[in-house]
Amino acid sequence: MIRTPLTRTFSLAAPVVGAPMAGVAGGALARAVSLGGGLGMIGVGNAATTDFVAEQAAIPATDGLPFGIGLMAWALAERPELLDAAIAAGPALVSVSFGDAAPAAARLHDAGIAVAAQVNTADDVRRAQAAGVDLLVAQGTEAGGHTGQRATLPLLQEVLTLADRPVLAAGGIATGAGMAAALAAGAAGVWIGTPLLACPEGLNSPAARARVCAATGEDTVLTRAFDVAQRLAWPERWPGRAVANDFSREWHGREVELAADAEAARRVQEARRTGDLSAAPLYAGESVGLVTGERPAADVVRELAAGAERALRAACDLLT
Repeated sequence: MIRTPLTRTFSLAAPVVGAPMAGVAGGALARAVSLGGGLGMIGVGNAATTDFVAEQAAIPATDGLPFGIGLMAWALAERPELLDAAIAAGPALVSVSFGDAAPAAARLHDAGIAVAAQVNTADDVRRAQAAGVDLLVAQGTEAGGHTGQRATLPLLQEVLTLADRPVLAAGGIATGAGMAAALAAGAAGVWIGTPLLACPEGLNSPAARARVCAATGEDTVLTRAFDVAQRLAWPERWPGRAVANDFSREWHGREVELAADAEAARRVQEARRTGDLSAAPLYAGESVGLVTGERPAADVVRELAAGAERALRAACDLLT
């Protein structure tokens, strides 16, 4: 069994955290990840209700399992009730990413809740540490969903040189060997999203899971097109990595024009309502080619941890 500051802090069997993917990571997925020995997270989008937070948190909490909640810092200014709901749910961890974590971190610490923040640059690390977060998540551009421009491994190494607290690695990690590489570099664990996209416990549709399983690692695009089309207030520095579709192929790189096209906006909004994957965003990372079939999330976590342990033992054998 691999022991790190992450596993010791949260009493985990595996140094794995399920990324709080809004629209995918609900209470059932969080529960399954935690049953596998990791820490499951619930993703809270900017349009989520406080009832959603309470209902989803009750699923792992009912079994007494540790879980976390992910919030977007930029959305809390207009939706402070989401932070209230997260605190009331009593999670072990709350991540506050994509903006200033400081205001939320103070309240979370007062409630006895640990705080994580995803970081994409060296400046992000400095701000997050000044805010007092307990865990840093070095999120590389290989990650699915909203992310930065730096590759995971160079970013992870830089974050580790700057950090005075545990660091998790995120972006492109989907095998035990990949997890072992992050641990060998000095990470206290991994933060995974794409490997969980085809798990039946997710909130996403069967069609979305099938599309994930059919995608290759070359099929993703880092784009703002979906955010612009939906008139979302995502800061420009965080585009989203998604499986390319007809809409992104038409509009990626034409975001200024897209912002003035009401019909294109209607098309994406309708596609999201109906589940039309030719225009709706399907966020996934560059490791999506390694996701080839539906598997329970607990099995994904256990297999990652077992594979990482084998890879680390094999690496040690090379030194003897």
